[in-house]
Amino acid sequence: MSASFTAQAVMIFREPVSLDALNAASRDTLIEHLGIVFTAVGPDWLSGTMPVDARTRQPYGLLHGGASVVLAETLGSSAGNLCVDSATHSCVGLEINANHLRAVTHGLVNGTARAVHVGRSTQVWEIAIDDSAGKRVCVSRLTLAVVARVHR
Repeated sequence: MSASFTAQAVMIFREPVSLDALNAASRDTLIEHLGIVFTAVGPDWLSGTMPVDARTRQPYGLLHGGASVVLAETLGSSAGNLCVDSATHSCVGLEINANHLRAVTHGLVNGTARAVHVGRSTQVWEIAIDDSAGKRVCVSRLTLAVVARVHR
């Protein structure tokens, strides 16, 4: 006889997440310039979209790998910062890698950052980016350092 159960994700964010607040904080930044929009959040993940257009394509008409990395780091570092007390700490990127799996020429790509490890001094996030047909375009892994916030 086998037991079946439904695994529930544990909420890792310190407070309820407002997509409106995340998008508002992106104004006048590279995030807004590239058209990245935070679109959904779960207990241990954060998603967003980015258009494949003149801002994000390379000269050969394909989604620029660097733009995919910007989307990945945006989602991962934003999610990471939601896991710490923003009054005392922040998360900054230590290392990111990306494997580009499929070309995209138009439409939107959707990225989702999922926590792999959320520790006191480091965090690791895996970011999957899919095209509008749901086909995987890029997989990325981001390591963040949790640092004390400098008060000025």
